[in-house]
Amino acid sequence: MSYLQVENLIKEYGQGETAFKAVKGISFEIDQGEFVAVMGESGSGKSTLLSMMGGLNSPSSGIYRVDDLEVYSLDQDQRAGFRREFLGFIFQSFYLIPYLTVVENVMIPLVTVKMMTTREKRTMAEDALQRVGLKGKENRLPSDISGGEQERVAVARAIVNEPPILLADEPTGNLDRRNTQTIMDMFQDLNANGMTIIMVTHSHECAQFARRILQISDGLLVGEERPVKKIDLSSGEVNWADRDTLPKLASQS
Repeated sequence: MSYLQVENLIKEYGQGETAFKAVKGISFEIDQGEFVAVMGESGSGKSTLLSMMGGLNSPSSGIYRVDDLEVYSLDQDQRAGFRREFLGFIFQSFYLIPYLTVVENVMIPLVTVKMMTTREKRTMAEDALQRVGLKGKENRLPSDISGGEQERVAVARAIVNEPPILLADEPTGNLDRRNTQTIMDMFQDLNANGMTIIMVTHSHECAQFARRILQISDGLLVGEERPVKKIDLSSGEVNWADRDTLPKLASQS
């Protein structure tokens, strides 16, 4: 049985003649340790799908299971526990709290963990910041670091509790190519260490870093592919190669 199972998920807003179906019955499975990209145009339903996979937005109908746990059969407290135990989130907007330092922002997912001291939580946050290359910037405010560094803070916050699943909604949408490359390299490393990653993106270049791409259109799953090419985007050359060699984004001119 697959690690994540999406079975005929439907999300409908409104009722009667004004009802709108953002997701129209999507089904797929994801194995543990996969890196899956979800692609589609704006308004295609991909972010709504991701929010349902994050336990944040109840479907109108359908089933969503993680590790044989049926998520939407849980009550609110149990669902909060599921999110805390299984998931890390990276949103398109960084959602950093401006008056908290970098390390305090990263500590936020640990606030409800009662079996740890504040010192232990800070140590975990500092370790996560070191993993994303921000050692030495723990005590700065978000306004004192660059946009690319703010995104790395968001990554650190998402992985601070070492979740088995990372959900990322357009994580590079506001970044230049150099910082996009940095974030995708981080995702490669996290995935290589066993983390399951589901990333919503409109970028074909970023999607090539995934092991599988799901195409969403008008609330429906319309296609699936597994990238099998080695692409050097800086030179424009495309060669058939093993997927162990992943593409690099072209450097910003």
